[in-house]
Amino acid sequence: MNYQPLVPHRPLLVQEIYTVHYFEYTTGCSFSGESHNFWELLYVDKGDIQVTAGEQTCRLRRGQLIFHAPGEFHAFSNLGTAPDLVVVSFRCDSPDMAYFRGLTVQAGETERSLLARIVAESAAAFATPLNDPYAALLERRQQAPFGGEQLLCAALEELLIRLIRRRSVPGRAEEPSRDVGDAMGQVMDYLTTRLDRQLTLEQICQDNLIGRSQLQKLFHARTGGGVMEYFSRMKIQAARRMIREGELNFTQIAGRLGFQSPHYFSRRFRQATGMSPSEYARSVKMLSELSGVYPDDRTNNL
Repeated sequence: MNYQPLVPHRPLLVQEIYTVHYFEYTTGCSFSGESHNFWELLYVDKGDIQVTAGEQTCRLRRGQLIFHAPGEFHAFSNLGTAPDLVVVSFRCDSPDMAYFRGLTVQAGETERSLLARIVAESAAAFATPLNDPYAALLERRQQAPFGGEQLLCAALEELLIRLIRRRSVPGRAEEPSRDVGDAMGQVMDYLTTRLDRQLTLEQICQDNLIGRSQLQKLFHARTGGGVMEYFSRMKIQAARRMIREGELNFTQIAGRLGFQSPHYFSRRFRQATGMSPSEYARSVKMLSELSGVYPDDRTNNL
């Protein structure tokens, strides 16, 4: 049989990666702006910011993405809460990238998963800290996982492709809903609104009408861990945000997040982050000052 090869059509190829960042900023932060000759995407993981893109200004809320085209001046300022931002800058010369000029879009579940994969693969592949605002060159780790850079580019390319595919389905925000996805979203919303409580696995299952084994299987598939482990990480993430906002002391934060005592809160925070709440507060303030992001007077040097 005379086999004939087919060369796959690949309309979007990421030729170069310049930076991958995950920034945890303080309240009142701002970035004076820059422009460069490659693409940049900005995703708001937490908080709200005001973005300048060329001559336009827009508000970017949690879960939204914006793309800055090569040569476009861009800047941002905070709108009241300490934002967490993902920034990825890259080169892609495809003519299809014209779709992303001036694009602001709400990320769906699939897009959020791809962004998380980009951040995770970058942290594993590169020794350059993701929160280093002065990083101009990504340094490879000596013991990086096999194929990490390729998986990073593959996730970024899939993200771009999926966003372009939305053009054929007006108003589509993410994949068609499924029972499993609905259950996951319901439990996520449930946990988000109960960060001030000490929940048990049995209580979560009972309130969401889901079996224990089903819930654990669902969370292991989506997050790599159990539901209680995920709930604990949500509390620590909220604590980090509260520390950066600088409006509450550690005792108040511990109370707001349902910890038994400030001492227990401090111990769990150190276990999760490798530093005490005081050390974290000093580190984020130092980072914001060094990076040209200016916290307001409410940020405490704890």
